[in-house]
Amino acid sequence: MSHPTRRELLVKTVTTTAATLIAPVALLGAESKTEPEVAATEDLMREHGVLRRALLIYAELADKIRQQSGSIDAAALHKAAQLFRTFGEDYHEKMLEEQRIFPIVRKMKGEAAKYPDILVAQHHRGREITDYMLAVTSGPRIASQHSEPLARAIQGFVLMYQNHAAREDTIVFPAWKQSLTAKQLDEISDHFEDIEHKMFGADGFEDAEKTIGGIEQTFGLADISQFTAPPPPRP
Repeated sequence: MSHPTRRELLVKTVTTTAATLIAPVALLGAESKTEPEVAATEDLMREHGVLRRALLIYAELADKIRQQSGSIDAAALHKAAQLFRTFGEDYHEKMLEEQRIFPIVRKMKGEAAKYPDILVAQHHRGREITDYMLAVTSGPRIASQHSEPLARAIQGFVLMYQNHAAREDTIVFPAWKQSLTAKQLDEISDHFEDIEHKMFGADGFEDAEKTIGGIEQTFGLADISQFTAPPPPRP
């Protein structure tokens, strides 16, 4: 029986020690991947994504409501409006933008400072339209006398929020982020998460995303391949 050499013993000791040191680090890395931290700016982006999906549903339904309102699933449209109310208007707009973002941006110099008052006015108008949508979709069907007014209200709502969200994403939110230090942004990210948990439970975004996905299924809008643009004509 041969005995290991001094070199072999040294290599074995170093390898074992390295494995012992690396293992906890690897475990920590695996743990961090399961629970990634969501920054405040990513939160705002994801929330806008849910609201944009609601707007896409509205846009697809407007002409159908105008032409044949009785064929529309009123309960599903009511559910979409209720989601926009709770997740968009009550949480995203009132709790985050109006209380914690716009007051900072109003005090800034430059283009961004002119937007908060306009955006708040649009929030109020959006809530009026959501009130109307919830009222006329509360029954089993959308009454024929509401078809044209509802279609017009929805189209105005969609156009307003398309412009609204685009300015927030490209002007207001970047200006707000630049006004914060890294530490402040980290603290407000935690604060946003606390607000979300208090209002919705564990993860309001996940629930909202599942809800909007279910509404898309109801209206046959879940498969986005149907929206692939046709090829352009030859020049």
